[in-house]
Amino acid sequence: MPHRSPLATHLTCRSRRTLLSLAFLLITSSICHAQAINDTWRYTLRKPAAQWQSESFDDSDWQEANGGFGTQDTPGARVGTVWATNNIWLRKSIDVAAIPNNPALLIHHDEDTDVFLNGTPIGQFKGYTTEYQVVSIDREKRSAFKLGRNLLAVHCRQTNGGQFIDVHLVDADNVPKLPAPPRDTKPFQSELITTWGADVTPENAWTEYPRPQLQRDSWTNLNGNWDYAITPVEQTEQPDEWDGEILVPFCLESKLGSVQRLLDATDALWYRRTFRATPSASKRTLLNFEAVDYRCEVFVNGQSVGKHQGGNTAFTFDVTDALRDGDNELVVRVEDETENYQLRGKQTLNAHGIWYTQVSGIWQTVWLEEVSPNHIGDLKIATDADTGSITVTPLVEGDGEVRVVVKDGENIVAEGSGSDAIELTIADAKLWSPSSPHLYDIEATLVGADAVTLDRVASYAGIRNVGKVKDAEGNWRFTLNGDTIFHWGPLDQGWWPDGLLTPPSDEAMLFDIEWLKDAGFNMIRKHIKVEPRRYYYHCDRLGMMVWQDQVSAGNNPKWTRLQPDPEDAVWPDRHHRQFMVELERMIALLENHPSIVVWVPFNEAWGQHRTLEVGKWTVDRDRSRLVNIASGGNFWPVGDVVDAHAYPHPEFPFDQGAGGRFEDYIKVMGEFGGHGYPVKGHLWDANRRNWGYGGLPQNEAEYKARYVTSLKMLNELRGKGIAAGVYTQTTDVEGEINGLMTYDRKVIKIPAKELAQLHRLLFQPSKTDATASPDSAFIPPVPRE
Repeated sequence: MPHRSPLATHLTCRSRRTLLSLAFLLITSSICHAQAINDTWRYTLRKPAAQWQSESFDDSDWQEANGGFGTQDTPGARVGTVWATNNIWLRKSIDVAAIPNNPALLIHHDEDTDVFLNGTPIGQFKGYTTEYQVVSIDREKRSAFKLGRNLLAVHCRQTNGGQFIDVHLVDADNVPKLPAPPRDTKPFQSELITTWGADVTPENAWTEYPRPQLQRDSWTNLNGNWDYAITPVEQTEQPDEWDGEILVPFCLESKLGSVQRLLDATDALWYRRTFRATPSASKRTLLNFEAVDYRCEVFVNGQSVGKHQGGNTAFTFDVTDALRDGDNELVVRVEDETENYQLRGKQTLNAHGIWYTQVSGIWQTVWLEEVSPNHIGDLKIATDADTGSITVTPLVEGDGEVRVVVKDGENIVAEGSGSDAIELTIADAKLWSPSSPHLYDIEATLVGADAVTLDRVASYAGIRNVGKVKDAEGNWRFTLNGDTIFHWGPLDQGWWPDGLLTPPSDEAMLFDIEWLKDAGFNMIRKHIKVEPRRYYYHCDRLGMMVWQDQVSAGNNPKWTRLQPDPEDAVWPDRHHRQFMVELERMIALLENHPSIVVWVPFNEAWGQHRTLEVGKWTVDRDRSRLVNIASGGNFWPVGDVVDAHAYPHPEFPFDQGAGGRFEDYIKVMGEFGGHGYPVKGHLWDANRRNWGYGGLPQNEAEYKARYVTSLKMLNELRGKGIAAGVYTQTTDVEGEINGLMTYDRKVIKIPAKELAQLHRLLFQPSKTDATASPDSAFIPPVPRE
């Protein structure tokens, strides 16, 4: 390709997709005006039959969309419709009232572009440009014009990096200024749907109690159909008219939400529904949102009851004083810019490559509960495997004493009371581990004067200690309850083709965890997403360890990985404060779950800033777990782990630890693999560049061979001191086809039993492990019965 400026090259490589935009201007007299361009085209992404460029060709089975076609972030792009494959063919009829004196093409093109008028080739272009050019049409080809209806046909091919093509017929003596294309408000609408998603109705949408570690008997689920409207972001008054219905808790952009509309910074999203209430002086009514992306204000009967910023964790408003007897109106107003410093994980305004469809609005359960004015606001649960103890610290709203009872099945094994930390020791305590995920039930009762019961909640705990130890060769290893344990799990992003960030159901979410357990994994790296709280409950009871990532943002430093002299991004104070607020909320929300063993504040260098400060804060905040400060990111000496990413096969840069830089840290392969394998009929978009790391294999046998090779290389690294491996990934996600199962979970690429057998390799004693660990450390994860 011809040379681009460094900025243009950066932007095009970053988009990694093709932009093709073809819009045609109505030619009148000898002047070509940029008036009311109707940029509707017929297009196909598959090679058409011969004579596709002729007037008589039948293009009725081609798709129809607005120009231009392609992706954002390519220099000069005018995107009307997303297009991301190697080739596109387009046809459009235009009316010509008079032939201009100096007809030309106004073109900004990429790689190989052929332009035809009424079947006659009028332009052929190689390479690419970085700005529009006016190219006169050769005189001998001007005879292709005719008065009245003309057929313009174009083929563009692009195979590497970003690209752009936009073609207009103009008068070279009067070149118009091009208008911006209309904003595309529709996400890509895939036909994929999961088995569980196909069964979703307004009546059965997420009916499970959403808070397993603080349960009350009485609650009201507000999921179901709500009214919705989209207004300009400047509008702060409730809409007079509503656009339709949306199924909560599924987001605006999702198939299951039933709207599939993109939101941006110029929009506000509104929700409305009613609920019945009977206010009582002896009760407070709490309105709970499990997650709303990203910033919201909530109104009950026209009264603002609270605001919240942060799209990934639960929050609660006391709405008692706004209630009336009978029907009550609930309205939620949402803003979601998605980009900039906002914590968003894999969401983007321009879905491509490793970046996925944005998620806006309510995306987890909304629910009501009534409590006494004096009630238990939360329980903080800590355990100690050495002493067999569970310490329950109640956070009480108001006054009263808390009585705690611990049960093992029907048997009471410990009880105590107090208003502060209540330590309960269990004789011959059963410890929690992947092979034996024992949980104790907890009942906490708040009592007032005269032993009157004010509140009662149910919870549970798993007794376990997380730690680290050096083996005989001086390498740090993970421990659980004092025993060395190799952490082996997938990168798990938790995306769904029908619900996006929201699993279609609790059953669907559980399927992923159970399948991974059956496949011989003992850990999941939950990748830059906070799941519904029931996810961690299932991990707790099934015995699946979790590395929990903080949700990431943009604004990155230079990515230096594990090299010396790392860099940090510079973040303004207010954005850093919000990052820390959301990190604290995530830890506070999830810290009772025994399954979570590692916190990961940063992924790679995405939004990585003030690393030492963030790392030291996280270590101090939760000393019961280990901290992997930046998985695959810029290594700073803080926390417990040094983490490398390598694709497609695992490779750790031991040499970069010269001078003892890695000596005090557990060495892990935080990501590797990503071997792609496409399954026809189960692709998010069969017409895009579906990809995996290292290129796609020729067949299923080669795919499996690549997986086995990575596994063997990881085991060799284990013998050199690597203490954990994270394989990318559980499922395909949009254009990434490197999952162990398809995006819709309907096709398993390697059976669970076969994987479990392969994975036994990682749990056999190695030279370095055997001298420091008991035989029990090498027992592979036990599949479910």
